[in-house]
Amino acid sequence: MSVTTEQLPGTLFLSFPEMKDLLVSELTNRLNYTLSHKIEYEDLLYLPDYTAEHDLTRLPYFCRTALLRPFKIKFDSIGEAAATLKKIQRNWAPYQFTCFRRASLLQEKLPYINLKPRAFPFEIPDSPIGMYTLLDEHTIIASQQTTSDLPSGTLVFEEDHTNPPSRAYLKIQESLTLAHHFFKAPFPHEGTNCFEAGACPGGWTWVLTKLGSHVVAVDRSELVPELMQNPLVEFKTHDAFTLTPQELGKFDWVFSDVICYPERLLEWINVWLESGNVHNMICTIKMQGEIDWNLIAKFAAIPSSRVVHLNYNKHELTWIHCE
Repeated sequence: MSVTTEQLPGTLFLSFPEMKDLLVSELTNRLNYTLSHKIEYEDLLYLPDYTAEHDLTRLPYFCRTALLRPFKIKFDSIGEAAATLKKIQRNWAPYQFTCFRRASLLQEKLPYINLKPRAFPFEIPDSPIGMYTLLDEHTIIASQQTTSDLPSGTLVFEEDHTNPPSRAYLKIQESLTLAHHFFKAPFPHEGTNCFEAGACPGGWTWVLTKLGSHVVAVDRSELVPELMQNPLVEFKTHDAFTLTPQELGKFDWVFSDVICYPERLLEWINVWLESGNVHNMICTIKMQGEIDWNLIAKFAAIPSSRVVHLNYNKHELTWIHCE
């Protein structure tokens, strides 16, 4: 059998791990798409009739990357498959749900890309990267055009299992990386003034102090002792949402990972933006039951901001604003 390629109609969406049900729900309830013709390959959802007329600028948040111009390759050998992909472009990343050994052999024959966990801080390269998946030993679905500059749309960090007060520190690392990528916002650094609402036990504050920033951390409960004794941390015992920007002053960054109703978070965000006392904000939008997509649209409509789903988010979204 000689190598054959076939252009495919539609779009493939790769969900975040364990988030495929939310991706399906979003496509149905936010994007008003009927999933009658969907084909599933584990976390990869193929919609043969989802085309440009469905407005590909409005991608689902629970999709980590989309394959916009998919095609199918039929081949005999791994060498043939690798040669076919290399003729199209240099950078290819895998998503695999079957034929794992064969997929590893294929990736070894492609030009090297770094698929290892990243050290923070990390800058996402501005370089196109395609994605492929082996459906069986002789069939690949791939697309050179995707919606993410990350391999398979996934950002994974090297984890510190000893020092951070909680695993939430990974969310702020990812958020700051995306803020830098989307808006060219500098990472917080020595001399940067930050405010964190609801900071206990201190995962986000820990990341900010590691970058050299001064942090005003507010919560009803204290942070871990190491942070309470850190000279870069000024702790206030208070309900952070009842302190006004006028009381707190000006900040380069304002952060919130507080569990609260999205309506209250949006109101609090608007108070800060209207005050002129903040340049950049990152806030977790915690869901309360079914997602109110009309409310999420109000977050997304705020100028100079984006709503994203992080690799380290669960049933929540993250709002990023940078001036």
